[in-house]
Amino acid sequence: MNIIEVKDKRTKRQFLEVPKRMYKGDSNWTCLLDVEIESIFDPKHNSLFNQGEACRWLLSDGNGVNLGRIAAFYNLKKANHSSNGQPTGGIGFFECINSQEAANKLFDVAKAWLVSKGMEAMDGPINFGENYVHWGLLVEGYMHQGYGMPYNFPYYKSLFENYGFQTYFEQYSYHVDLTKPLPAKQESFARFVMRKPNFRWEHFQMKHHQKYIQDLVTIFNTVWSDFHEDYTPITYPEFERVFLDAKMLLNEELIVFAYDGDRPIGMIICFPDFNQVFKKLKNGRLNLLNKIKLLYYRKRSVTRARQLASGVIPEYQKAGIIGPLFLKMIDACRKQGYTELETSWVGDYNDTVNKMYELMDNATKTKTHITYRYLFDREKPFKRFTNEASKKVRQQEIKTKE
Repeated sequence: MNIIEVKDKRTKRQFLEVPKRMYKGDSNWTCLLDVEIESIFDPKHNSLFNQGEACRWLLSDGNGVNLGRIAAFYNLKKANHSSNGQPTGGIGFFECINSQEAANKLFDVAKAWLVSKGMEAMDGPINFGENYVHWGLLVEGYMHQGYGMPYNFPYYKSLFENYGFQTYFEQYSYHVDLTKPLPAKQESFARFVMRKPNFRWEHFQMKHHQKYIQDLVTIFNTVWSDFHEDYTPITYPEFERVFLDAKMLLNEELIVFAYDGDRPIGMIICFPDFNQVFKKLKNGRLNLLNKIKLLYYRKRSVTRARQLASGVIPEYQKAGIIGPLFLKMIDACRKQGYTELETSWVGDYNDTVNKMYELMDNATKTKTHITYRYLFDREKPFKRFTNEASKKVRQQEIKTKE
């Protein structure tokens, strides 16, 4: 078996073809657009290259058949934000035959490259970008996946853990049956808050996308810097690129903002499940025929939606803002004829949101993904991510205010 670095048009094409061959005939797998994957590894498109690098490899059997693939990457700003106290890079887009020897070769080349870049640990499988897409290893819930949520073979869990990866945190996806009503008390309270005169609720408008994306950046960074100890702020260009790239498929009604007067205080982002459209396309290539199919099926084949993110800034989190946001998004989904909503993902460290979904009669935890971490110093104690540092800061702030 030979390791081949991806560095020209031929090997880039082979990198994209590996999962297409491996998952052929698996009805649960969805072939994503080639342009989406390639944009992640394009320095002109991905701002993380400003302070980082990425490298990709193929594993060949020596006779022209690729047995697997892997990518490794790091961004200095994110790498040094690790709660475990060591520079941490990432690996992702891993695919491999059911062979520990083959998997080890892929993990080894990624590890060696990250070591050469000064990293002391690697997380995986993750994205070289934000965590709302291409993040985590599926270990439970081998069924259709919402857009951006990874799908993989069950044996991948053993390949990672036998190499020495340990669970850093688990990620849960809940499926909401939109044909069933929300709990009466939750809906009644949400509609009560919705009627308060000082609050406003607006749906995203692409024609005014600069204004809404700026509001989104403000809310997102305020919420997550307060909540997540490993958080690195997202920038306007990063979010703008996501929305402009998805312009053809976006449903503006599914993205909702909350305002106190003119101040943005909360948001919920939900996308149609693009995977239902991508399944209609051939081989992930955005040629003329697939563009026509994309336009045709985007309003005819989608019955599911995926909630990518939601949040309310800290000082309004006890004002019941999340309820109306969720309800307006649910109402919009039902209006569009959607029957299922996937809320993904929720970290195992997020007790509040997990409890909220567990109380909903029409929500079921259906999928679990794992983000693993591998420490290069095998003698160093491993610490699972708990977000405790951020929780303690917030608890102290509450006591100070009281």
